[in-house]
Amino acid sequence: MKDILIMGIESSCDETSISIVKNGREVLSNCINSQIKIHEEYGGVVPEIASRCHTEVINRIMKESLKTANVCLNDIDAIAVTQGPGLVGALLVGVSYAKGLSYVTKKPLVAVNHIEGHIAGNYLTHKDLKPPFICLIISGGHTHLVNVKSYNDFEILGKTRDDAVGEAFDKVARVVGLGYPGGPKVDNLAKEGEPNIKLPITHFDNLDFSFSGIKTAVINLNHKTPNINKADLCASFQLAVTTMLESNVRKAIKEYHSDKIVIAGGVSRNSFIRKSFDDLAKDLNIKVYYPEPILCTDNAAMIAASGYYNYINGERAKLNLNAIPNLKIGE
Repeated sequence: MKDILIMGIESSCDETSISIVKNGREVLSNCINSQIKIHEEYGGVVPEIASRCHTEVINRIMKESLKTANVCLNDIDAIAVTQGPGLVGALLVGVSYAKGLSYVTKKPLVAVNHIEGHIAGNYLTHKDLKPPFICLIISGGHTHLVNVKSYNDFEILGKTRDDAVGEAFDKVARVVGLGYPGGPKVDNLAKEGEPNIKLPITHFDNLDFSFSGIKTAVINLNHKTPNINKADLCASFQLAVTTMLESNVRKAIKEYHSDKIVIAGGVSRNSFIRKSFDDLAKDLNIKVYYPEPILCTDNAAMIAASGYYNYINGERAKLNLNAIPNLKIGE
């Protein structure tokens, strides 16, 4: 049976990435140009700067990806690109580039949902992982609890009603003076502290999440208590956030009788959250899966993996494909 090579293109935020993936499971290349250093001085991603940076490097990253994979454009079976969600200008750079490549090479074009890409990142790390399973997607822009029924069938069980969990991490980091990107810095400082500060935990009757309350509580505490221990504050914040995530995952596992939980998205790199879900899996006698660290944050390998399953499912995009910044999972 012939191998299928998918080129993935990702430009939804501040990483320009192009990857070659074989049969949806084997990464031949995953080249990433990060803009973190550029945006650090602004304390967050500046959309206009992100778009310009994508434009400047995307062709070089494509050539680098082909060279690393030791293939040429003729070897590629299809071109998969992030259609959304994300920053509209940044998305348009990737979508336009993918459409140009598709037109010139006569290769099929496949649209990919960025959130579904995060789920597929686990297929690259865990070759034996197959749906169905429950997936918790925790990133800078998204917090979703999803019932993954098949490679192409997703049911949202719960989502955040306000801030995404990664957004809350970034805002807390900014308030306590850690800077951008906040997630890793909060994780590291929390290791030096104790979770001894009581913070509000929000629960709903369904499986939705809310992180605005805890974010606001941390901001107020930091302002009203100048000598507060920043490490203790970060440790307490992480514990409260993880408690909320765990609570809904427990309910979903019980309700849907799942024997595995898959964690995806940039926040899945957090060491405390990983340790907590390892303990949860042991307690519930289920398996837990995470992508390797490079596949947690935005990258094109996960887009190529998701694109592979769209491709073999017969999904094709036309050359009038447009970016959709608020694209919902399953659309």
